[in-house]
Amino acid sequence: MKDPAMNQQRALVPDSDYETIRAAIRYLSETGPDATDLKAFARAMGLSERQLTELFRRWCGLSPKSFAQAVALDHAKSLLRDKASVLDTTYEVGLSSTSRLHDLFVAYEAMPPGVFRAGGAGLDMVWGVAPSPFGLAVVTATDYGISGLGFADAETSIETAFADLANRWPLARFARDDARIAPLVMQIFEPARWSASQPVRVVLIGTDFEVQVWETLLKIPVGQATTYSQVAHSIGRPKASRAVGAAVGKNPISFVVPCHRVVGTSGALTGYHWGVPRKRAILGWEAGVIAAAP
Repeated sequence: MKDPAMNQQRALVPDSDYETIRAAIRYLSETGPDATDLKAFARAMGLSERQLTELFRRWCGLSPKSFAQAVALDHAKSLLRDKASVLDTTYEVGLSSTSRLHDLFVAYEAMPPGVFRAGGAGLDMVWGVAPSPFGLAVVTATDYGISGLGFADAETSIETAFADLANRWPLARFARDDARIAPLVMQIFEPARWSASQPVRVVLIGTDFEVQVWETLLKIPVGQATTYSQVAHSIGRPKASRAVGAAVGKNPISFVVPCHRVVGTSGALTGYHWGVPRKRAILGWEAGVIAAAP
């Protein structure tokens, strides 16, 4: 049984480490798990092979090679083969089932359609920034729960990430409050804090179709994957795969609403609003969570 403190420590790794991890992910994605020269790559980054391996283990609990295998195309395909209909199974067991392992426990509600149509008029939101395993987390929240989560890094500024979230609600009032956002981010990214008795509360605000898709994504367990086509079938719209893809791309609450677990029919890790390298990072990090579970 792994030390539960390991999960907590991993979540608290400085977000600056993510920049190194992101560069490594690009390399591992291009070469694949069986053709890597970690010694040469580590040397190019100014690290020893041991330092690079220790960084990966501290960050996600896996070695670089294990991480690469976790997000390889064959892995995604095997996830899809394991259960012909991942979503059908998870519908049967329910959101709080033990089959979710250490996955996030999420309580959610959909805001009235009128709030969406009004562009958030009259709605007060706070926003803030806090470290996460995947760069700085930029979060918006209402009194009801988290309404948006994105990421900032060397390529995406805090201001740009916030604007991406805030522009969805042009008439809402926003006030920055990092102190209020920090405990929410800790609850989201520290597996030791995941609890059915204290779920992460989120607010889904979108069209009826978008909310339906996002609710479906919440039923995908950690360590599993589904396809846009499967999501379309599960909501009774089998010909709406493209529309499902658009709704997945508009998911305002990254990571918590796990759009990163949706892959192409072939198992390919298709586009992600916050970058495919980050999608790979999240999937690999989740593989580490599963590996550390008792």
